Amino acid sequence: MPTYEYKCENCEHQFEQFQTITAKPLRVCPECGKKKLNRLIGTGSGIIFKGSGFYQTDYRSDSYRQAAKSDKKTTTTTKSTEKKESETKTKDSKPAEKSASSKKDNKKTA
Repeated sequence: MPTYEYKCENCEHQFEQFQTITAKPLRVCPECGKKKLNRLIGTGSGIIFKGSGFYQTDYRSDSYRQAAKSDKKTTTTTKSTEKKESETKTKDSKPAEKSASSKKDNKKTA
């Protein structure tokens, strides 16, 4: 249930009221008793989801985030080094040549 803010135009009294969404807005000011009460448009409050249905990492501490960033940088550096090594090995190796006997077999079947 939301909390609504109200302000009286007559006496400038301002207060909050906890009401259901379907409840009609209040019209009578509790201070002066006149029907000059207006519901204000508030910013509302932030929603924080808690429970087993959400990711644990959503609300991690700053120290955890910093450690995760440094770990991620280390992993990225290792992967790029491995990639360079595999490219070097690929360039050095030559494709295998077909043997003379396999060439003869291909001619017979064709």
